[in-house]
Amino acid sequence: MQIGSWTLPNNVLVAPMAGVTDRPFRQLCKRLGAGYAVSEMAASNPRLWDSVKTSRRLNHDGEIAPVSVQIAGADPAMMAEAAVFNAQRGARIIDINMGCPVKKVCNVASGSALLRHEDLVARILDAVVRACQPLGVPVTLKTRTGWDRENRNALRIARLAEDTGIAALTLHGRTRADLYTGHAEYDTIRAVKAAIRIPVVANGDIDSPEKARHVLDYTGADAVMIGRAAQGRPWIFREIDHYLRTGARLAPPTYGEMRDLLLEHLDDHYRFYGEHTGVRTARKHIGWYVEGLPGAEDFRAAMNRLDDTAAQARAVGAWFDHFPRDGRPGQAGHAQTLLAA
Repeated sequence: MQIGSWTLPNNVLVAPMAGVTDRPFRQLCKRLGAGYAVSEMAASNPRLWDSVKTSRRLNHDGEIAPVSVQIAGADPAMMAEAAVFNAQRGARIIDINMGCPVKKVCNVASGSALLRHEDLVARILDAVVRACQPLGVPVTLKTRTGWDRENRNALRIARLAEDTGIAALTLHGRTRADLYTGHAEYDTIRAVKAAIRIPVVANGDIDSPEKARHVLDYTGADAVMIGRAAQGRPWIFREIDHYLRTGARLAPPTYGEMRDLLLEHLDDHYRFYGEHTGVRTARKHIGWYVEGLPGAEDFRAAMNRLDDTAAQARAVGAWFDHFPRDGRPGQAGHAQTLLAA
C-alpha cells in the first residue's frame, strides 16, 4: 500500500487508540508484523504541547519509519500549525482525527463531531494539506460513516478528502452514535472505496485473519486497520499478514513467547513512562495479555496491588512460569489449575 511517497511493507495497520498506541506498543506491533502504525491523538492546541502527556506522544525516538502522528482539533489554522509542528519533530505522515466518538473530544467539536459540519471539514482538510505540501508530508484522514444512522455522510466526506489532496482514507464502519456497539458497516466502506481513487483502509470488528480476508474481499479496501483486537495480542498482525499472503494460519504463540513478549513490552514501557506512571499504565496491558488464561482473574487482582515496576515484572514472569513454556493456550493438557502470582 502507498501513502504519498511511502510504500508500506504490508496492508495490516495499527489503529490509533488513546492510552494504548504509545511508542512502546507501536514498536512492538511493527516488529510483530504491522506494516504501519498511527500514534495516539495529539492535541492541536499549542498551549498543550509542553504538557507531559503531549511530550510523550511526540516522542518518536527509534521508531520504525514512517512515523505517523494523528492530530485533533476544530480550528483549521491551529490544525495546520499542529501538523507543521509535528512534521518538524519527526512525523512523516499526518493523520487527521475525525472519528473519535468520546464525549470530551466531541464536546469541543473535534473528532467525529466534525461530521456535522462539512464546510468546516473541508476547511480543515485544505488547511492541513496546504501546510504539509511544502514539507513533502502526506496527510491522511480517519473518520466514521456519519454522526448517526440518519445522518451518514461518509461518501461526501470521502469525496471532499480526495478533492482536497488527502493521501489515504481510513473509515471506521460505525457512526459516532454507535460508539463501539453493533456491527461495522462494511457496505458503506465498500461504497466509499468504489467512489474514490485514493487508498481506503477498512476499520472495525476485524479480529482474526479470516475476518481480515473477508473484509478486504467484500469492501475492496486497500488495507485493514486493527484496533481493540490487538490489545494484549500484538502478534495478531503477523497472523493476519501471513494468512493474507499464504492462506494458511500461523500457530498462536507459546506461553514462553507470550511471557518473553510481555516482559519485553514492559521493559520498554517502564523506560518510556518512568517508575510512577509506568507501573500504573502497564496494568491494563498486562490484563489484556492474560485475559482468558487459567487463573488470570486472581493474578490480575494480585498484580494490581503492586506499586513498583520490578515487582510487577517479577510477578508476570513467575506467573507465566507456571505454564509449560512450549505449550499454547487452548492446547490439550495445558495447565488448568488456578495460578497465583
